[in-house]
Amino acid sequence: MLGRRAERVGTLIQEEISRLILQSVKDPRARSVTVTRVRVSDDLRYAKVYVAPIGGGEPQRQEALAGLTRASGFLRGELGRRLCLRYVPELHFLLDDSLEQELRLAELFRQIEATETKER
Repeated sequence: MLGRRAERVGTLIQEEISRLILQSVKDPRARSVTVTRVRVSDDLRYAKVYVAPIGGGEPQRQEALAGLTRASGFLRGELGRRLCLRYVPELHFLLDDSLEQELRLAELFRQIEATETKER
């Protein structure tokens, strides 16, 4: 039962952080990201926030992560004001590379398919 609560709280946090990044965060490095998912610990004390920076290479991705880490105190305070939780989770921002992995897998499947059609 606690797992479902952590999942619901994660969804709420994802929505609020996305809104806060768009509306309230002033650091331009942090504004160019999409929050892809949030995983909250069962005790609701820690949250891993997975983000996907929009465009740019590795230096821009690291800059976006640095901007979010710098704004984490502000974001946590705002979450405390907006959500009715006993404890506001400590936020840890991580880069989400699942989209890149999906693109790589799709490319590999295309290559395999092309190889198989050539062999026929």
